[in-house]
Amino acid sequence: MKIFIQILIFTLFVINSSKSETLKVFEFTNEEFDQLKKRKVKGETTWTLGSNESGNFIKGEAEGVGSGLGKEVLIDLNKTPIINITWKIEKDLSGINENSKKGHDFAARVFVVKKTGSTALSNRAVNYVFSSNNEIGKYWRSPYTKKSIDYVLSTTKQNLNEWVTVKANVKEHFKLLHDLDVNELNGVAIMTDTDNSKLKAISYYQNIYFSSQ
Repeated sequence: MKIFIQILIFTLFVINSSKSETLKVFEFTNEEFDQLKKRKVKGETTWTLGSNESGNFIKGEAEGVGSGLGKEVLIDLNKTPIINITWKIEKDLSGINENSKKGHDFAARVFVVKKTGSTALSNRAVNYVFSSNNEIGKYWRSPYTKKSIDYVLSTTKQNLNEWVTVKANVKEHFKLLHDLDVNELNGVAIMTDTDNSKLKAISYYQNIYFSSQ
């Protein structure tokens, strides 16, 4: 009996320790959509809610316009440092120079934001992008602000018009890209924009959450 109890305790310990803590960012429901913060860069992206066998998603369509949807949410990067994103690009922006001002558009991107001052302009951000022209793992400073870094997590050179799930260690990336030891994030946003290239992009976002592993 004593050996059985010891085995049972060990098994429960292994099960509990293997559980991944998660924090979902977006629900993509009508109720949530009305509460999201909308930021227009030029014109406004058309957003449409939908669902499939994997849950709710949001579709973004932009042609010569760009706007984002954001949520203020406190994320403990010591507990859940990993961002998980499921997304798809139906129509990409091939042929543009994404790290130039004239071509700084992405069919899909997810911003993670850390407040580092009293104004929005002082914030630091990592901009995870679904690139149309660059390889996964490439990164560069935004041509519009040195406080935002573009980091390629997916590319239509490999995955066009198909769902793909990716993840990244945000805590490690803030250290690598901004040389900052960040314990908390203050917000997350999505954006589909073509205001610079004047092209048309269609994208989908789903299951954006943070996890411990």
